[in-house]
Amino acid sequence: MTAFTPFPYQTEIYEAVIDSIFKNRGLTFSVEIARQGGKNELSALLEASLLFYYQQKSYNIIKCAPTFNPQALISLRRLCGRLSNWTLNDVSSVERGYVVRLGEARAFFLSAAPRSNVVGNTAHLLLEVDEAQDVTVEKFDRDFRPMAAVANATTVLYGTPWRQGSLLDEVKSANLRLEADDGLRRHFRYDWRVVAGYRPLYRKFVEGEMARLGENHPTFRTQYALLPLEAGDGLFTDTHLMAMSGEYPRLRLPRPGDNYVGGLDLGGDAGAGADSSVLTVAAVTPEPGGEPRLRVVNHFAWTGLPGGALIPRVLEVVRAWKLRRLAVDATGLGQPLAGMLRRSLGSRIVSFVFTRKTKSELGYQLLASVGTGRLELYARDSSPESVECWRQLETAEAEYRADRTMNFFVNPATGHDDYLISLALVLKAAECYRPRTASGVR
Repeated sequence: MTAFTPFPYQTEIYEAVIDSIFKNRGLTFSVEIARQGGKNELSALLEASLLFYYQQKSYNIIKCAPTFNPQALISLRRLCGRLSNWTLNDVSSVERGYVVRLGEARAFFLSAAPRSNVVGNTAHLLLEVDEAQDVTVEKFDRDFRPMAAVANATTVLYGTPWRQGSLLDEVKSANLRLEADDGLRRHFRYDWRVVAGYRPLYRKFVEGEMARLGENHPTFRTQYALLPLEAGDGLFTDTHLMAMSGEYPRLRLPRPGDNYVGGLDLGGDAGAGADSSVLTVAAVTPEPGGEPRLRVVNHFAWTGLPGGALIPRVLEVVRAWKLRRLAVDATGLGQPLAGMLRRSLGSRIVSFVFTRKTKSELGYQLLASVGTGRLELYARDSSPESVECWRQLETAEAEYRADRTMNFFVNPATGHDDYLISLALVLKAAECYRPRTASGVR
C-alpha cells in the first residue's frame, strides 16, 4: 500500500479512535479542526483502514452529513480516492451510489437532513457525523445514535463551532466533563495556528483571510479560530465600534477630488413612530488588489415624506454630491421608488432586494469591512443624525441561524434600524463602483 503520513495532530485522533474500536470501548469523540486542516483526509484514512482490516467480516461503517449531495458524496469520493491510492480500487466497489465495499466490509454514506429516511442501518465499527454543528440534535439522537447500539460502535463527530446548543457543542461539552472525571481524552481541538505550524502555505492563506475578514468576523472566528458565537451577542463588539469611530469632521459639502457613494434605506408610512428614509454618503477610496475603504461623511434623513416628495430630495443630494453609485432598498414598496430613481439617474442606481440570503451576505460584508478598518464614520457630534446613527450601531443585534446565515437588526422595542441598513447599503454601492483609470468615470 502507498504510504500516507498524517500530521501529528491527525495521528493523535486516529490512534484514539482506532484504540476505541479495537478494544470495543464504544467511545464518542468530538473533533474540531480548522477549516481545510485535514479533517476529511483523517476521516477517509480511518474508513479505509477499517475496511482493509475487516474486509473479511460483514461489518459496517456509517457516515452521515447534513446533506447527501454534495457533502456525503464528497466523503464517499474521498474514501474511494484513498482506496485507489492503496491500489485497492480493483477489489473495492461502489454499490447503490452510497455504499463503498471492500470484501465483506462496507461504508455507508447517508444524509442527516431532517427528513431523510435512514432508520434501520447498523454501525458495527464506526459511526461518523460530518459537519456535526449543522446536524440537529433531534435527528442524531432519534435516527443515528441508535445505529451504534448493537455493536457498541465508536462514534466521531467532526466540525467547527457555530452556535451554542448545536449537536457538536453539546457532545463537546459532555466530553470535556467526562475528561475532567476520568482523564481520558475525548475532545480534540486544533485551530488554524496548530495546522499552520505544519503547513506554511496554509498559514499564508489564513493570514490573508484574517486580513480580509477581520479576526472577530463570525466566519473567521468559528471556522479558523474555532471559537463559538455567543448567544445574544450584539452585531458589533466594542472593538468594532472603536474601529468605526473616525476623527474627521462631518462634511457639509463635497470635497473636490473625492468620489462618493451612498446607501438609501426607505422609511415607512408617515405617523407616530415611523422610521426615516436615511441616505448615508461615504467617500470611497479603491485599494489595489483589495476591498475599497469607505469614510462616511454625511447623513440625510427625512421622516414621513411620501414617495413623491422624497424623490426630489434624494435627487438633490445625489447631484450635489455627484454620487457615483446609490444603493437603494428595493424591497416590497421600495421597488417603485427605486425604479423612479433609476429612470432619473440610470446605472448610478443599484437596486437591492432584501431576502434571507442577501441580507445575510450583506451582514457578513458589513462585519468584514468594520473588522478590517475599511469603514469609518465621521467624528461623533451632537446632531440628531449622529446621535441616532450611533445609538443604532451600539444596540444592533445579530441572529446566527443553524444554516450559517445571519440576520442583523435593531430590536423594534428599542427603536429603528434605518441608519444601520443605510450604512450597510453603502457597501453594496461601493462594490458596484469601479473607477475608470483611462476614460474617466461617469
